[in-house]
Amino acid sequence: MADLKVLVADKIAEEGLARLRATQGLLVDVRTGLSPADLAAIVGDYDGLIIRSGVKVTAEVFAKPGRLRVIARAGVGVDNVDVPAATAAGVLVMNTPDANTISTAEHTMAMLLALMHRIPDAHAHVRNGAWDRAAFVGRQLAGKTLGIVGLGRVGRAVAERALAFGMDVWAFDPFVSGETALDGAVRIAPSLDDLLGRVDCLTLHAALTGDNKHLIGAAQLARMKPSAVLVNCARGALVDESALADALNSGRLAGAAIDVFANEPPVGSPLPGAKNIVLTPHLGASTAEAQTAVSTDAVDELLDYLLHGRIRGAVNVAGLPANLTDRDRAYLDLTARMAAVLAPFCADGVDRVLLATHGEQHLTALCPTLALQALAELMSPHIEGRLNLVNAAAFARQRGIDVQNAAHSAQRDYLETVTIEIERRGAKHAVEGAVFVDGRPRILAIDGYRMEMVPEGPLVLIFNDDRPGVIGVVGTLFGDRQINIADMFLSRRDRTALMVLRLDAQPPAHVLDALRAHAAIVSVQTVALPPLR
Repeated sequence: MADLKVLVADKIAEEGLARLRATQGLLVDVRTGLSPADLAAIVGDYDGLIIRSGVKVTAEVFAKPGRLRVIARAGVGVDNVDVPAATAAGVLVMNTPDANTISTAEHTMAMLLALMHRIPDAHAHVRNGAWDRAAFVGRQLAGKTLGIVGLGRVGRAVAERALAFGMDVWAFDPFVSGETALDGAVRIAPSLDDLLGRVDCLTLHAALTGDNKHLIGAAQLARMKPSAVLVNCARGALVDESALADALNSGRLAGAAIDVFANEPPVGSPLPGAKNIVLTPHLGASTAEAQTAVSTDAVDELLDYLLHGRIRGAVNVAGLPANLTDRDRAYLDLTARMAAVLAPFCADGVDRVLLATHGEQHLTALCPTLALQALAELMSPHIEGRLNLVNAAAFARQRGIDVQNAAHSAQRDYLETVTIEIERRGAKHAVEGAVFVDGRPRILAIDGYRMEMVPEGPLVLIFNDDRPGVIGVVGTLFGDRQINIADMFLSRRDRTALMVLRLDAQPPAHVLDALRAHAAIVSVQTVALPPLR
């Protein structure tokens, strides 16, 4: 196999670079400070790209992706990546959401403490030789109500720390159901407006999307108490900076602590000149520990995908569970192998794909992803360009393919099973499979023909009339041409039969033509499956 190539386009920790350089069969280039045009000119030569927040990965970069398969962002935000363009190009985008959680949560609390205790102004006062203690009376956190917008990893970490300070913690997150969180310690507000009127301190920990720019604007600030303060260590564009500056300068809001800005550095922003504000230059993840962790996590995720096909921290694979178990990965692999068996029937397209699961909760959660995995494997042999989990949903919409998934409770015969059914112009084909307790995949049925087959290697599927002599004809044909049959699976149904042969090597086309010419042979299909690891 040709060497894999990885481009590191932003500065990352030396520990991360060391892991890349120690990987056998991997070529690593470090080129920072690239413009979007410069990056677009070279990125197609690389299989993977590692970035931070500096380089801009625009649609121009994805216009000719070449070899590029994956982008790993050392950090959380992907504002500098055109994710829709990456998705359309079939390029996986990953981030490292866990690595800087503690650092950002600690910085949030530090900013809140600095603001409430007026530490920056008092520090400057003493450095200037003054000593007026009465001028810097602060407010304690204990007993105050903290409102958290976004109860993800960082939001929860902030909540835990705020509770330790004796604060009364509320949160709003449209994706969190129930009345409480963190074992009842955090109360959930029914709406953002409801939260705003309750709190003494508000902290933002929501991701920036196309729908929540200026989530906190003039109307929202007007709902807050005049004595309240705002902390933003998430994304600058969540806050309308002009509205916040007006609220601070007019005394409508008591204070703010801001680590992130709509544009960085904040040239032209009114916030540096506003009253009662604490500012830091996007330092939420800037601890030695977090810098190392985001770099090594990004490298590990990228290598896991390039070398083993494992996906972690995916940004643009809809519905993929955040942490796949080994059994989840085994079912993704099973689905790919099952779909490959059906792929020859999709040479002229497919109208409908139905993936059904019978099993436990983990399989139910994985079901939508398995359906997209099936579509990608079904159609990849028949199209130009890249089709994978990243862009399979968009491909289905563009082609008008009806992709369905259905999750059911476990069946009696097998604890867990997956079935793929395809339909084209009224003709249907189906494959059923399972992952056994040994962790290895099995195909249990093809078009209703029952069997128990480990799907790997070159396969030949022979549908034939169920009559004497057919097995002998096939065996003689392959034997005369020195083609070794490693394994054979037979199944009968009505007056027809299915013979699946696993060979040591792919058979020549003329051998397959000879099979098809026999009167008892209805059809012959070949499938090349990768060996099991």
